[in-house]
Amino acid sequence: MHDALDNVRAPVARQGDGAAALARRFSEVRAATAALAAPLSAEDCAAQSMPEASPVKWHLAHTTWFFETFVLERWERGSVPFDPAFRVLFNSYYQRVGPQHPRPRRGLLTRPALATVLAWREAVDARVRHLLQQAEPPPALASMVELGLQHEQQHQELIATDVKHLLSCHPAWPPYHPQPPPALGRPSGPPQPLVWHEFPGGLVEIGHQGTGFAFDNEGPRHPVWLQPYALADRPVSNADYLAFVEDGGYREPAHWLAEGWDWVCSQGLGHPLYWRQRGQGWEEFTLAGARPLEPAQPVVHLSYYEADAYARWAGARLPTEAEWEAAAGSARPEEGHWAGAGVLHPRAAPPGERGDPLRQLFGDVWEWTQSSYAPYPGFVPAPGAVGEYNGKFMVNQYVLRGGSCATPAGHVRASYRNFFPATARWQFSGLRLARDGG
Repeated sequence: MHDALDNVRAPVARQGDGAAALARRFSEVRAATAALAAPLSAEDCAAQSMPEASPVKWHLAHTTWFFETFVLERWERGSVPFDPAFRVLFNSYYQRVGPQHPRPRRGLLTRPALATVLAWREAVDARVRHLLQQAEPPPALASMVELGLQHEQQHQELIATDVKHLLSCHPAWPPYHPQPPPALGRPSGPPQPLVWHEFPGGLVEIGHQGTGFAFDNEGPRHPVWLQPYALADRPVSNADYLAFVEDGGYREPAHWLAEGWDWVCSQGLGHPLYWRQRGQGWEEFTLAGARPLEPAQPVVHLSYYEADAYARWAGARLPTEAEWEAAAGSARPEEGHWAGAGVLHPRAAPPGERGDPLRQLFGDVWEWTQSSYAPYPGFVPAPGAVGEYNGKFMVNQYVLRGGSCATPAGHVRASYRNFFPATARWQFSGLRLARDGG
């Protein structure tokens, strides 16, 4: 999603939280972002490993820019910017706000220093908290603060993925975690056998419903007709995908879309991002450093092209986003989500029995769908600058569902639509197989 997840979108109004609860949530989310940056040096925070990624310092600054630009400028009496130059330096692509520093050159912003950015965050935090001390903030202010917090949680995920790509560029594959979380250190053994779950299809409704937060691209809720279909009970594992690699999957054009095959050949690819062969085995780069490839853990960091090629090789296909959401509609994200535990890597599927519900729908890997990112029937972009970042990006991208191990707790739901171009690999993206039913 561009700055990968930096697709700021207008929310469905969220009311009734109260000033104290919103202020508490504001402090918690802002502190969580700072905590993600805490293990990093100033040098780590300044580097940009590729045009699609951003330096951590930029993420810290841009999320602060959001609150200064869209909250303080509107609601703070006599608002004065911390530094007028920051309005351009840390704008992403809000054309109606003004010009932006080129995205591929964010790593050249050696100034302001990291300490200055952190001081700016503290100053803006104090000013926003002062606004929220009102007995009941105006609904428009509360809604904009909530949007800013959802936006910041997207950038928390970006910090994890961008730092992982940055550290992977170091030949020593250094860890982000000083100590790997205990759960990441447990060998997972062989994967559970894959089980298919049949769904009858028919007329279903998809899209956000209820009073909680949603981005505008999650609606309007609308009916969709589905043919009978089946979904695998778990995501594709490392062992599953390794069989594709060892069967010459990257050397056989029959499995690939034409553009995908051209891309694989031009890039010289033969395995997923962050895999490398060591002797007779494979290892994988994680945020805890290099680790032996765990067979049962979900394969991750796949492009759409790779996910589609594997599905064809396996005699299956990728699900549509409507199939995925209809199947996931009754599942609770909390049951599968563990990013809040600080384990920034997907887990192996827990043991299951035939007839169990779909597993790992939320919070391990974003799951590619075959659906192009397009507006739902009746979609209308929100007015103003914060409405820029859905409609105009609905081209040349595919939808992913479910959230990942890097998605903040409480930030995933069945209707959430992530999206990336077909070549994107640095996000925690994997796949779940689908096939026609009947």
